[in-house]
Amino acid sequence: MPGRTNLANDAWEALLSAHAVLMKQFAAEDIWADVSMREYDVLYTLSKCPGPIRISELNRHVLLSQPALSRLADRLAERGLVERRPDPADGRSVRLALTEAGRAAQRQIGRQHARGVARAMTAGLDPGELRQLETICLKLAGQAAGDENHENHENHENEDIPA
Repeated sequence: MPGRTNLANDAWEALLSAHAVLMKQFAAEDIWADVSMREYDVLYTLSKCPGPIRISELNRHVLLSQPALSRLADRLAERGLVERRPDPADGRSVRLALTEAGRAAQRQIGRQHARGVARAMTAGLDPGELRQLETICLKLAGQAAGDENHENHENHENEDIPA
C-alpha cells in the first residue's frame, strides 16, 4: 500500500532527523571531559549491568561494530575505566566491567548529560507527548529485539542517569 509505505518512510526520516539534531546538540555540550560520547555509551551500558558481561552482550546495546567496540574497550581498559576479566564459563572469552574510576566518570558525565537530555526533550514536548514518544519507541524496540528492551526499561525506569 503506497500511502502506508510513504507514511512509514516519512516517520522514519523524521525520527532520524530528530536523533541527528539532538545528538549534535548533546555532542556540543561541554560535559564530555576526556570521555567521548561513544565511550560514555559503553560506560553507561556497563553501569546498567549487574556484573561483568561479554563483549558480544555489550555489542547488542551499543551502535558500534564488534571490532570497533573491542578497540574502544581496549582503550577504556588502558585508561583504567573498564576492566577485562576472564570468563569463567569460557576461558577464551573475557568479560568487561566498570572500574571504580569508570563508574565515577559515568556518574559525573551522566548527571550533566541527564540535565541536557531533559532540557532538550522538554523544550519541545509536553509530559503527555514524552509518554507517547516513550511508548512508541519501546514498541519499536520491542518489535526489533523482542521483549528484552521492555523488561530492561522496567528494571531501570527509576534511575537518575539516562543514556
